[in-house]
Amino acid sequence: MAGLLCLGPDASRPQATAVPSGTGASYADTGPRDAARKRTGTYPDDPAAWAALARAEIERARTTHDAGRLDIADKALRRSLALDGTDNYAAVAGQGLLANARHEFAQGRGYGLRATRMAPDRADGYAVLADAEIQLGNYPQARAAVQRMLDISPATAAYSRAAYDLETAGRPEDAAIALQRAVDSAATQDERGFAEARSGDLAWSRGEVDQAERHYRRALVAVPGHPYGQAGIARVTAARGQTRGALALYARLIERTPLPQFLLESLELRVATGDSRGGSERAALSAQVRMARADGGPVDPHLILYAADHGDPAAAVELARREWEHTRSVIVADALGWALHRVGRNAEALAYARRAAATGWKNALFLHHRGAIEQALAMPEGSRHLSEADALNPHLSLYRPTKTGSR
Repeated sequence: MAGLLCLGPDASRPQATAVPSGTGASYADTGPRDAARKRTGTYPDDPAAWAALARAEIERARTTHDAGRLDIADKALRRSLALDGTDNYAAVAGQGLLANARHEFAQGRGYGLRATRMAPDRADGYAVLADAEIQLGNYPQARAAVQRMLDISPATAAYSRAAYDLETAGRPEDAAIALQRAVDSAATQDERGFAEARSGDLAWSRGEVDQAERHYRRALVAVPGHPYGQAGIARVTAARGQTRGALALYARLIERTPLPQFLLESLELRVATGDSRGGSERAALSAQVRMARADGGPVDPHLILYAADHGDPAAAVELARREWEHTRSVIVADALGWALHRVGRNAEALAYARRAAATGWKNALFLHHRGAIEQALAMPEGSRHLSEADALNPHLSLYRPTKTGSR
């Protein structure tokens, strides 16, 4: 492979592999976890059963944001390795999933490399490796791992990762093709819902509101209550000028799923439309920032952006620098750059904004951040990048504060 992904022939219905964490979320289904628990009870000396339980607990932790599940997964993996510590591919891949879930991406990379050496023709190790390399900012290496997944098992897990790589490389049309293949090869409704919601996000990022709505609604058909599908419909509703309806949709969503992204979108929609309320969103986000500062764990970039624009910009820099020690993705680079801008350190901020742009991702928010930083430095490129951001997604203004120098 030279440089960019080759998606290969579009098989009508390739067999889907089990989707590793981060590729095909299950938002309500506890079936895999319950089945794995039952199997460990029936076959307590089966290392594969314990590895399967660990994988199910990791996925459950990701979808419920219950970090305690990761400790259960850790114990299950230790049990699996105690039963078979020599040729236990499933447990090694599981260790990689666990490390990535804990944002220990260097360790995740190590386990991914070990798994791919153990079984070069199995896809799970490459999924672990690709996810770790992305978060470490090693995009060419991530691309190579995804290409290997496509070669071995052209299914939802591979196509979803390929889509992300293509989008970050500035190839949104090819990313849309990859996501459609992820939909077509979905083996479960959860996989289908994930791929449709991602397709909606991609269309939204390009200002294609009608197309985005179609994908979000398909996600909700596949998985009723799909949170990213619901958030997408709220965005579409706001873009059509129905602010009250959009805020009502956000209210129902965050009551059940109070993720930083959804809380921040709701708050910023209020601010951008002149609604001074939003006390509940502010309170929840401020509490999450306090918890993030206290526990020393992974930091959601949306919390960094909230602190930068609505809370304590110095705390945003603190959190962003801490996350940067573990995660060198373009998303964290953008958040760190913006936090630095908000405390007036624009020269340093520009270096991170440029790093966020290095892959060629056509991201309207990144462009807006970069343009604002450049304007603060009296650079002529600033106006051009701000105009490019508005042209790429004219609805972005609904989700950023309107005061000069902020998002």
